[in-house]
This record gives sequence, structure tokens and C-alpha cells, in this order.
Amino acid sequence: MGRPIRPRACWGRLISEMAAIRPTLIQKNPFLFSSFSVGRSSLSVKEEMDETHLEVPSNLIHELEVKKLAKVKDEHKLFDEMRRRFLSFKKHKYLENLEHFQALAELQAPKFMVISCVDSRVCPSNILGFQPGEAFTVRNVANIVPPWENGPTETNAALEFAVNTLEVENILVIGHSSCAGIQSLMSMEDNALDSSLFYHGSFVHKWVVNAKAAKLRAKAAGAHLSFDQQCKHCEKESINLSLKNLMMYPWIEERLKQEMISVHGGYYDFLTCTFEKWTLDYKNTSRVDNDDDHGCLIKDQSIWC
Repeated sequence: MGRPIRPRACWGRLISEMAAIRPTLIQKNPFLFSSFSVGRSSLSVKEEMDETHLEVPSNLIHELEVKKLAKVKDEHKLFDEMRRRFLSFKKHKYLENLEHFQALAELQAPKFMVISCVDSRVCPSNILGFQPGEAFTVRNVANIVPPWENGPTETNAALEFAVNTLEVENILVIGHSSCAGIQSLMSMEDNALDSSLFYHGSFVHKWVVNAKAAKLRAKAAGAHLSFDQQCKHCEKESINLSLKNLMMYPWIEERLKQEMISVHGGYYDFLTCTFEKWTLDYKNTSRVDNDDDHGCLIKDQSIWC
């Protein structure tokens, strides 16, 4: 008697698709053996197939190859389009402003440090028209500026360079509508916000918990609101929390005192294509207790629509 079929777990989806195929001698298909790998250096695909004694129908092989080729073609199209856009940029922007770009190659002196979300729908240069050399930008999940005492991150490392080395005159934190990072924060159980272990498996949760004070304020102010409305409220509260956190960085606070830098908030609603802008009122906010229960004061608020 032949051995019973014992398909190995590493075949996963392929084995499940072939489960109804009758046992027989394996066909020695060279294409099949060259198209799959099992991730173990000591076991080839051919040996794996020999152990299962399964015959792979040619139509399944053909279907898999068609999918593979389609994926390759799609990737080529994406990069062909990217190449076209780059060459267009080179011809119509770089070469037509060659002197400007050559000067940028030697030195950058941006007026803005921009902190925005990684969301693909929120591109600061696209929605606000920043040109090369105008904005030093860092993007993270939910456009959060973490507290000073939390230690180094990519975001505050970029802040340090922008403020101390490039000496930017403005810091702009941009939030946006339908932010998945804020929705993730708002979905977390309240008793998990202070736990360092509860969400240890999620990088996103570990990051957005930096804005837990914004969630608590949004919940308290909008207890009667729907979840979506609370999220929108939190999206703006989180921006103001980041503005307040910026004041805690010694080298930013020093420049705020000397009026060498201004800190701003921005909110892009891509559902209505409106942009709300405001500025931190540092002189008055600095007099407010720095506990998380207190927000920051703002001024010069306007809506662009």
C-alpha cells in the first residue's frame, strides 16, 4: 500500500485547491518546480510534491502563471507611469528652473517644518502647493508629536534638525478627516490607554496612545455624539495636543519665548475640500497648567474653502 496523503502545512493555499485531485504518480513538470519555493533550503519543491503523490492539473498551473504574469505587467505599468512623471518633472520643472535646483543642491533653507499623517490622501505639497526647498516634512500615523519625556522618535529627531540646524520659522501640524490612526485610538478600551502590555503586539496602538489625552478630552466633550463625530472631534484635539507637546521641547520653547518661531495647526477635510488653519497662542497657553486635562489656546483661526 502506498502512503496516505500527508500534505504539508507550508503548501497552504495550493494544497487546499488540489485537495480534490486523485492520488497518482506526480508529473515531472519543470515549470512547476521552477515557479514555487517552500522557504526551506533542505527541501525542494519537487521533493515536497513527491511526498504528496498529487498530480497538479495543467489548467491550475496555467491559471497561476497567468496571475503571476498579470501582476508583473501591473508592476511594470506602475513604474512606467512613475518614469513618465519623473521625466515630465525633469523637463518642465527641473530644467526650466535649473538655477534654483542647483542652489537647493548646495543648501536648503525651508521656512516650514510640516508634520502630517502618512495617509496617502493627505500630501502637504499637493494640497498646500509646497515647492522643493520650502517645507521640511515628516509624516507619521495620525500626525502626532509625542511628549518630550517619551524619548527619541523619528518625528522629534526631524524636529530637532529642522529647528536647531535649519532654523525653520514655522511648525505646522496637519491633521485630516477620516483618520484611521485616530479611529484606532478611539476604538481602544479606556483601561488600555495606560497599559504598556495590553497592545504590545500592535505598533499602531503603541504609537497612537501618545495622543490618549486627546481621546479623553474628545470623549468628555462629545459623550452625546456618535463614534464618527467623536473621532472628528479627536482629530482636532490631537492636533492641539501636538501643539502643546511642542512647547515642552526646550529648544522649541526657547524660540517661542523669543518669538523666533510660530507653531500652527491645520485640518484638511478631504470630504469637503476645506482647510482649517490656526496658530498656537503661546503667551497665554504658557500660563495654563500643563496637565493633560488642559488644552492649548489658539488664535488667528481661519477656514479656507
